[in-house]
Formats: sequence, C-alpha cells, structure tokens
Amino acid sequence: MKQWQRFPTFKQRGEWVELQFMAQAALHGYHVLKPWGDSLTYDVGIETVGRLVRVQVKSSSFQRGTGYYCEFKPRNYRKGYSLKQVDLFAAYVIPTNAWYLIPAAALLRYAIQGLMLCPVKPPQRCPYTYEKYREAWGLLGKDRRELARRGRC
Repeated sequence: MKQWQRFPTFKQRGEWVELQFMAQAALHGYHVLKPWGDSLTYDVGIETVGRLVRVQVKSSSFQRGTGYYCEFKPRNYRKGYSLKQVDLFAAYVIPTNAWYLIPAAALLRYAIQGLMLCPVKPPQRCPYTYEKYREAWGLLGKDRRELARRGRC
C-alpha cells in the first residue's frame, strides 16, 4: 500500500495534499498563509509584496488511460468556484508526484469542472492541454490581474 492510500477519508488525504503544497511553495521561496478553519473557498494564501493569491488545492489518483482525472469543483457547495473566490488551482497528481498550478480563469471562464492531467504522456489529439501549467511555481508570484490574463486562451 502506498503512503497516500493509508488515509481513511478523502478529507484526511486532502489535508495531507494541502501540507504537501505548502511545503513545496515554501521551498520555492513563497510566504505561505493557512486560513483558520474550513469556511473560506480557498485552502492556502500566498503573500507576495503585500498581495494575496488565493489557492484552492486539489488532487487526483484516478488514472484513466494515460492521464489522471481531477475535479475542480467544491465538494460541499451547490455552486462552483468563482473568480471572486479563487485565483489559482494547485492540482497534485499523487502517483506521479506532479503539480499543476493553473490560473482559475483558465478553468472558470469556460465552466470547466474537471479535466485530464497527463504528466506521464501528453494526449495526442487534444487541441489544448494544461501541460504548460505543470510545475509552474512562478505563477504564485503573480497578482490576481496577471493570473486572470494568463488564464485566457
């Protein structure tokens, strides 16, 4: 059994993934803030030069073909996320230890609530993939307006 498979609930696994993200962000030189409780729509804040980037952390271990399906919708809310709530999604593909840092605008403007992440073998026929966001740690240092611009195709 792999280490991440030992968590009895998805909530506990999600908390572990958030810790993994915070450690990686700190290793990349960012100031990490953790909101108290579960009442906000983002999991982690990144403070850079007095600005806050709101990050929602997601994960996937569900392999389908050569990719991993990851959902970008809240578990306990009827409505999806909005650009007023989240600036960036950090998606962790657990079995491959790959991080994707995707501007929220890249998903929310087009109402994308789930997608395939392909860290092993990029899809051949897909006209637009999210591989350019793999390990894109530099996006954490951008402000909200810049992330919104980068999220446009």
